[in-house]
Amino acid sequence: MSQNETLRSLLEAVANGKVTPDTAFDSLKDLTYESVGEFAKIDHHRQLRTGFPEVIWGPGKTPDQIAQIIEVMRLRNPVVMATRIEPAVYTALESKVNGLRYYESARICAIAPSTIEPQFGGEIGILSAGTADLPVAEEAAVTAELSGFRVQRLWDVGVAGIHRLLSNRHLIESASVLIVVAGMEGALPSVVAGLASCPVIAVPTSIGYGASFGGLAPLLTMLNSCAAGVGVVNIDNGFGAAVLAGQILRTAEKLRLASAAS
Repeated sequence: MSQNETLRSLLEAVANGKVTPDTAFDSLKDLTYESVGEFAKIDHHRQLRTGFPEVIWGPGKTPDQIAQIIEVMRLRNPVVMATRIEPAVYTALESKVNGLRYYESARICAIAPSTIEPQFGGEIGILSAGTADLPVAEEAAVTAELSGFRVQRLWDVGVAGIHRLLSNRHLIESASVLIVVAGMEGALPSVVAGLASCPVIAVPTSIGYGASFGGLAPLLTMLNSCAAGVGVVNIDNGFGAAVLAGQILRTAEKLRLASAAS
């Protein structure tokens, strides 16, 4: 049975009272995807299932492939995002896709409204240990903002000058969830978690001398944190950290609404 036939059958079952609207809604979460040429299948219903739409991973795709995927996705989504887009790739995309915006520090390009009002309560605080960690930290910040979350940035507050962090404790105290990005030895998340009352998402970066092994050293430091309440994502995964932080805030909102309704 084709996707169109499946959808028609489901709608007829709802109209005849054989399937409830809630059951139909759950079925639709896994129903459709759309092929783009012979190289991609766009999961249009990912936002229904997870709360976040599919995002384009840039490396390994040609500018023409990325452009075709963006054009298909923009027909159904107010925000379309592609990650790890280098300047030369964006230059090629700019002539192919109208209205494309580029966040150079984050290496993200997107189709998005000029302003996005926060859709959820709470605030994501994002801290970076050093200036060299900014591409990963900005990837997290821009991803969170494009997803409708309020973000507060605090850059270059690593443990080598701990007073820079301690003089900004108000950000740590006001955040609902914290993303802490660090390379080298990766100590900053443990320090922040020792000061914070909210979840801390640690992001190791591949910044560091040879013994950091491309981010493995900070990854192991973060996994071995003596501070409680630290979760760790993969090396350089600012995007994943932002989505996890968003899921934490979305879950808090669900619980608040359920409590208010009871």
